[in-house]
Amino acid sequence: MTSRRKFLSIFFASCFALISWLNFVPAANALGGKLPLINQPAPEFTLSTNSGDGKISLSDYRGQWVVLYFYPKDFTPGCTIEARRFQQDLPKYIEKNAQVIGVSADDVDSHAEFCDSEGLKFPLLADTTGAVSKAYGSWMSFVSMRHTFIIDPQGILREIFVKVNPAIHSQEVLAKLEELQQATAS
Repeated sequence: MTSRRKFLSIFFASCFALISWLNFVPAANALGGKLPLINQPAPEFTLSTNSGDGKISLSDYRGQWVVLYFYPKDFTPGCTIEARRFQQDLPKYIEKNAQVIGVSADDVDSHAEFCDSEGLKFPLLADTTGAVSKAYGSWMSFVSMRHTFIIDPQGILREIFVKVNPAIHSQEVLAKLEELQQATAS
């Protein structure tokens, strides 16, 4: 076996092992760190944004459901698809009294350009130090991991998504949000 073939064989075996391991990582210890606990208060935060008065806190949304999604980087293919899907479904979220909020390590200027280029009408928050991403177990080195959290109107964390497919994720979140709302209405 040539050294190149041997390398590729080891590389692909390692990738397969990593992917297999990631599929069995307990939710409490996701790849980005320790996740907050479901049915407990969601970690509070205040971050800069490209919209409104310049800063947003989780507490600003008491009385509303919050879909807080973390993503790696503005303008990248997966992040763009995910943002477009949330924007496409935004009227459905609003109808369900839910606010969509995106978080990444990009700065406010990058978020403003991303929102302008994609027509995004929901806030993107600049977690440039990674502090909020860390509090949500969604930080890896210098980027936020693709994780989503559903927080109820009282600020209680109700659902966590750690394995996210950007193309269908918004629909998954909407379905879970509806399920959670029906459960609390009963």
